[in-house]
Amino acid sequence: MPDRADYSEKIPNNVELHEDRRLQRALESWQPNFLSWWESMGPTLPTHDVYLRTAINVGRQGWANFGHVAMKDYRWGIFLAERDADRRIGFGEHRTEPVWQKVPGEYRAELQRLIVIQGDTEPASVEQQRNLGATAPSLYDLRNLFQVNVEEGRHLWAMVYLLHAYFGREGREEAEELLHRNSGSEDAPRILSAFNEETPDWLSFFMFTYFTDRDGKYQLGTLKESAFDPLSRTCEFMLKEEAHHMMVGTTGIDRVVERTVQLMKENDTEEIASFGGIPLKVIQKYLNFHYSVSLDLFGGETSTNVANYFTAGLKGRWMEDRRKDDHRLTEESIMVDALDPDGEIGQAEVSALVGLNADLRREYVSDCQSGVNRWNKILDSAGLSHRLKLPHQAFNRKVGAFSGIEATPDGEKISTDEWALRKGSWLPTEVDKTHVRSLMRPVHERGKIAAWIAPPRNGINGQPFDYEYVRFP
Repeated sequence: MPDRADYSEKIPNNVELHEDRRLQRALESWQPNFLSWWESMGPTLPTHDVYLRTAINVGRQGWANFGHVAMKDYRWGIFLAERDADRRIGFGEHRTEPVWQKVPGEYRAELQRLIVIQGDTEPASVEQQRNLGATAPSLYDLRNLFQVNVEEGRHLWAMVYLLHAYFGREGREEAEELLHRNSGSEDAPRILSAFNEETPDWLSFFMFTYFTDRDGKYQLGTLKESAFDPLSRTCEFMLKEEAHHMMVGTTGIDRVVERTVQLMKENDTEEIASFGGIPLKVIQKYLNFHYSVSLDLFGGETSTNVANYFTAGLKGRWMEDRRKDDHRLTEESIMVDALDPDGEIGQAEVSALVGLNADLRREYVSDCQSGVNRWNKILDSAGLSHRLKLPHQAFNRKVGAFSGIEATPDGEKISTDEWALRKGSWLPTEVDKTHVRSLMRPVHERGKIAAWIAPPRNGINGQPFDYEYVRFP
């Protein structure tokens, strides 16, 4: 398999698509449908061209080119990481056997389902973010939005390639359905509920790319361990691109907090809404919402399906090769979140296989905390005593052990009536959302930025902040 993609092809790829004419024709017949979806459900802001990176190589160095590209001419390609001919299955009952280059018949339905669910999230986020360009706080941010969008489009291509190449007619039908479901649609919504939520403003976008794309990182990390080698190699390359999406979220929230701190100090008050900023308590409410919704994406604390995926070799653990156990887990146990016999918030011991969702969520929570620590350093450096924090895992949950109760951000169980009275203190209210949206006035001039967010410390690919990242018609 070549490292570099052939950009002379109709569909750029490094999987030697030209050697399988039937597959090539099938994907070329899907391509116009994708472009039609992009035209109707992708970014709405008209642009002439955008300073984008385009993947050209799967090697460790120099894997992308940067340059101004018209969005409609962006070359979405198919990339798999380099193949390791000696790779062995790292976990489950097939551990140490050679990885699979074809789909085993007994696992066909399960693998297809995993690929479809992953594939469904990619176009969903593009649909959620399609109107954000009209309110971008700077050209730098606008460019980052479009970079996230085109790469989510490429990640859709990655999953569609697997469906077409390895799952026959059913795979082709599923690939079509990925374009027919739409985020927030009443008739044909996206599969996972977080991907049917609105992303109506840039604070929501930064929270989404920090929290929800971070869930994507962990889901891709488990699929990267898969015994089905083409899926593993696809996810390994997707993780390279996913890192940028999370950087957008991390540094975006950095800059919102930084500007909020400036306004608090300049005006000697926490109530900075009237000065054109986003108060810390509102930032905390948005954090509470996006974190709790993203926790639900990991599913229930216990799952026999995920146990079966692991045993079969379909889906491993985060950083499986660094785990110091037998990688089979038949004799291991784990503590998971649960309600105790009295209905109080607690934990329970379960088989490690059944508790794999909880294991993955634990890795995610630890990772999320690193961002909160970073934002709190900004507050600390400014001499402020305020701190942002992750809410308790029982807060605002719709999936899992705590879905049937209400809890405060500190993890205190409360009644439904008390939740109704107090939730506006913890989650964004219509007043909060209206204020945030009122700040979302576009700044599309070079070197300028909206007043509610600080400029970035660095530009993109060595370019300055005032570079012409986006050109308009």
